[in-house]
Amino acid sequence: MSANGLVRHDDGVSRCWWAGSDPLYLRYHDEEWGRPVVDGRRLFEKICLEGFQAGLSWLTILRKREAFRQAFADFDISRVARFGARDIARLVGDAGIVRHRGKIESAINNARRAEALMGEFGSLAAYIWQWEPDAKSRPRRITRAALMDLAVTPESSALSKDLKRRGWTFVGPTTIYAFMQAVGLVNDHIDGCASRTAVETARTRFKRPGGADADKPARMDR
Repeated sequence: MSANGLVRHDDGVSRCWWAGSDPLYLRYHDEEWGRPVVDGRRLFEKICLEGFQAGLSWLTILRKREAFRQAFADFDISRVARFGARDIARLVGDAGIVRHRGKIESAINNARRAEALMGEFGSLAAYIWQWEPDAKSRPRRITRAALMDLAVTPESSALSKDLKRRGWTFVGPTTIYAFMQAVGLVNDHIDGCASRTAVETARTRFKRPGGADADKPARMDR
C-alpha cells in the first residue's frame, strides 16, 4: 500500500485501501460507492444499512444485502412504514439479516419519518441533497490521512442533528457521513484511485433534485 492509501491490485487497477480483496467488496468500490443516488428507495436502503452496520464490518452487510432487501420489501418506504408487530417478530427471527430488535424497529420508525420528509420536500432525495457540502469546504487532496479526519464533518453533524430532531434513530454523525460518502454527496475515493475520476464525472453530470436551491451549500443553522 502506498503512503496515501492506494493499493494496486492483481488486475493492475489502483484502488482505495479499504476495498480489500473480496470480489463483492471490490465490485461495490468500483461500481457503487460514491456514485450519486437520487432514487428514494435506494437512499432509504443505504441509510438503514448504515445503521445496521454499526459495530459490524460493511462487508458483512454487503453479504446480507439481498436478504435485507427481501426482508424489508426492497426498502419500499411506504410498505416498511406499515410494518407492525408481526413483521418485527418475523425480522427478529430472520437469520439472513442482522437480528437486532432496536435496529429493526429503527428502520420501521425511519420509514415513517421518511414519509413525513417526502410530504414536506417532495422526495427523500430533495431533502438529502440539500446537505451536499460546498466544494470549497472539501480537502484539496483526498488521502488516507485526510479521510481519517473526515469521519465526522460539520455537514454530517448538521444532517444528523436535523434527522434526530425529526424523530429518526441510528443516525449519528459518523453513520451519516458514511452514508454521504456512499451515495455521492462527496467523492472520497482517494487521489490516484481509478474510480475517483469516474465518480467525479458522474457527480458533475448529476442533476441535483430540488431545482436551483439544490446547488446551494447545506444550511448550518438547523
